[in-house]
Amino acid sequence: MPTRILVTGIGGMGGFNFVSALRYAERELGGLFIVGTDHSPYHIMFADVDVRVRSPRHNDPEFLKLLVELAGRYSIEFLHPHPSVEAKVVSENRDVFLKMGVRLYLPDLQAIYPSKDLIAERLRAAGVPVPETVVVRDEEDVYRAFDALGSPLWIRAKEGAGGRLSLKVNSPEEALYWVRLNVVQGRAKPGDFLLQRYLPGRDVAYDSLWYEGRLVMAYARERLEYPFRHISLSGITGTPSVARSIREPEVDDVGRRAVLALDPRPHGFYSVDLKQGADGRFYVTEVDGKWHTTAPLWGEAFARAYGDQCMNLAFVYLELGLGRPARCGEGRVDAFPEGHYLIRQMDMGVLLYRESDGRVWKIR
Repeated sequence: MPTRILVTGIGGMGGFNFVSALRYAERELGGLFIVGTDHSPYHIMFADVDVRVRSPRHNDPEFLKLLVELAGRYSIEFLHPHPSVEAKVVSENRDVFLKMGVRLYLPDLQAIYPSKDLIAERLRAAGVPVPETVVVRDEEDVYRAFDALGSPLWIRAKEGAGGRLSLKVNSPEEALYWVRLNVVQGRAKPGDFLLQRYLPGRDVAYDSLWYEGRLVMAYARERLEYPFRHISLSGITGTPSVARSIREPEVDDVGRRAVLALDPRPHGFYSVDLKQGADGRFYVTEVDGKWHTTAPLWGEAFARAYGDQCMNLAFVYLELGLGRPARCGEGRVDAFPEGHYLIRQMDMGVLLYRESDGRVWKIR
């Protein structure tokens, strides 16, 4: 009998990548029956699911009711809420699903979608390097930040993903104009921002899968290009179009310590964003109990290229989440070989390129 799972957010790139990676591992998983939900009436059509259902947004009380109804109607065995805002709703109500016999593999509630000022505070207390941060409560905080940290600075929203409302600012006046513009246009409230020391170096991501406090697998990559960066004020548009797998002990160490500072007993998937400072050190700008958009795609790409499902992050995650014996082992700190580029472009597909010999695999 196929395993019956419910995946939310299948219309987003991350949810689509997660479903795609599972479909590639379907034979090893013994078959899958996937019910998928998404709010978009258009993007919901992309993912390869058996049943697709439009859902309300995560902050609508009907969202939770729909998931419970679908879990009962389709005898769901495992629930994977992909967007972090939806994972937070499920985590808050995990007992509802556990009583129904639906398995979850989620971090604790406090580790999902935390505010960036909380992240900075918690990591600094644990000795994890983070950029110096000033929360903007009023205009005086903006001037205080420039006096203390110099110029330029990085202004960003305290909550949200994809570089939300972020911008390099060179003066207090620029920062205040940015706050006022976003408040006037309804994207934010005055107290939604913080200022951090600007980090000019490399842009790196660290992803890790944990099970009851034990590290199962992890990898790191450097983001090299973002799609449509030429029309973005910050040059950052959330998910990269070109990234390169790397193996660097400092990144592994800082990323691992960042996860443990956020959640002393990690359980689930955690993403860490790091930037290199002018001093050459790596600083954590974000850590969250969620999947990066491309994390399941990296796993699928390497599994396809090397014929090894133990490199497929979504496959390993689902097996552990279902309580099946771990056939792939644990503690793989460098799960992927370095020097591989994941290249993505709208309407052009996905490639995996190995720089050592120039080989290219067409993933999609």
